[in-house]
Amino acid sequence: MKRWMFMAFMVILLVMATAYAASPDDIVGLWNTQERDAKIEIYKCGIKYCGKIVWLMEPHYPAGSTEGTPGTPMLDHNNPDPELRKKPLIGLPILLGFVGSGDNSWKRGKIYNSDNGKTYSGELTLLSPNQLKVRGFIGVPLIGGKTIWTR
Repeated sequence: MKRWMFMAFMVILLVMATAYAASPDDIVGLWNTQERDAKIEIYKCGIKYCGKIVWLMEPHYPAGSTEGTPGTPMLDHNNPDPELRKKPLIGLPILLGFVGSGDNSWKRGKIYNSDNGKTYSGELTLLSPNQLKVRGFIGVPLIGGKTIWTR
């Protein structure tokens, strides 16, 4: 009986050892937001990783919009810097300065939320080759929000 338990334990250890391990560049590419209303391109920016909006389901202000001129590109109208409020959302950097930490995660980055114009500390965790957990927080990682992006 003990021998059987030992063999089962060894098989479990072997499976755990071969679990998914990411290389630092594995987050590079296009990601759909959880709501699938935007696509974010993650790319190398020097030795760090950044991301920008490259596609929006609704890239222009709709008819009757009170936030912008209908038919024109959506702008970063919530940005705290008045000059940056004139920038289109497409092409807007939202992931800034992430560093690979070697455990399927990238840390010490910033996440800009164009919905409220605020910037948060952030962490990215590659759950699988096609799933990325994006976590934004203020202060400590325990307090904040997360979302799952897919390729």
